[in-house]
Amino acid sequence: MTVELSARRRRDIVDALRRGVVPHNGLDALAVGLDRFTAALDEDLDRVAGGGSVFKAVRGEYGAGKTFFTRWLAEHAKRRGFASAEVQVSELETPLHRMETVYRRLVEHLGTEQFAPSAFRPVLDGWIFALEEDVLAAGSAAEDDAEALDRAVGELLERRLGDISRTTPGFAAALRGYRAATAAGDHRIAEGLAGWLGGQPHVAASTRRAAGVKGDLDHYAALSFLRGLLTVLRDSNHQGLLLVLDEVETLQRVRSDARDKALNALRQLIDEIHADRFPGLLLVITGTPAFFDGPQGVQRLAPLAQRLATDFGPDPRWDNPRATQLRLPGFTVDALVELGRRVRGIYASEQVSARVDDEYLVTLARAVTGALGGQVGVAPRVYLKKLVADVFDRVDQFADWDPRRHYQLTLRAEELTEVERNAAASPAAPAASAVDDIELSI
Repeated sequence: MTVELSARRRRDIVDALRRGVVPHNGLDALAVGLDRFTAALDEDLDRVAGGGSVFKAVRGEYGAGKTFFTRWLAEHAKRRGFASAEVQVSELETPLHRMETVYRRLVEHLGTEQFAPSAFRPVLDGWIFALEEDVLAAGSAAEDDAEALDRAVGELLERRLGDISRTTPGFAAALRGYRAATAAGDHRIAEGLAGWLGGQPHVAASTRRAAGVKGDLDHYAALSFLRGLLTVLRDSNHQGLLLVLDEVETLQRVRSDARDKALNALRQLIDEIHADRFPGLLLVITGTPAFFDGPQGVQRLAPLAQRLATDFGPDPRWDNPRATQLRLPGFTVDALVELGRRVRGIYASEQVSARVDDEYLVTLARAVTGALGGQVGVAPRVYLKKLVADVFDRVDQFADWDPRRHYQLTLRAEELTEVERNAAASPAAPAASAVDDIELSI
């Protein structure tokens, strides 16, 4: 597969891999083995764009590529006109049973094809602009008659906010106040009301009085604010919202009372989505098989387990991409090598292309996998980091540097995640007594 990338996107991808993180752009060029999901996910996006709502759960072991998958999906969705947000679930910062916190993080990480996070203010401004364009297109006011245009836009705003006003009067009132402050050039009030609409706490009382709203967001109001945001996105010509709740498996490690509240909140959210009470929303959660199948996760709440139940056979080739749960089987050595080929093409160096052949990519993939206890699923991040930072960069800069003669693979504890350190210290890891100093000649 050939994916056209600009020089800047190539640099961004290579720099991210050099640092050992998932790139934020150009992920199609790295998507190995994800083609099988594309058609079903496009069906889901079509349904959401048509005013429906969809829930998906993505399961995979650590290193299977869950974060990559969701960011690849987000990039794909944004190209289709969706907004997206990725929220990391955590006990202290973003507890799942506190929807006001989840909503605030959503707004902070909201992005579109045109605007990086947070794109909330551009979305609000785009909504106001769309109202003005609709008024002008309908001939309700002339562009050069500011007073008539303002009045017509206000009337259209009230009609558009009818549903929101009935369910979330505070959200609608703040939108009115935001538009009025923007039109009057009062940037302080506009900024404060945008913060209040985004769930930020401690907005100045004077700002809230300007729009006639009170208090801070709570759990139940946050769900209504999410519906309001979906309406604003739709009216500003976005197809919908992809919301990713990442690392939901962390719920297994929180106090039992907080875990039960979070699982029940997730069950309620799924029910709301299945009832189409969030038109224009595609919600995706990620977790490990232990979270979905183990006693400290989904199975702890029977109604939630029933909603997520998916039958997986022994062969992942026959998994149903339309099912509620999607299984990421993880990497093989062949997939690692294909990934290495793609990164070599993205690196776009004549020296690298000439001196780092496929045979060396295979050798390095096997060495990294061996150093990590033979666990191929744990290897992609380390493999790509070593390939770019230790091999490609040196070959590109030093004409007489030969990776086969001059490079010794070294993995040190401080550069590995906890899962990678455990894999490297496993009995299957070759020729190393401790993870702090694993060296393999390749």
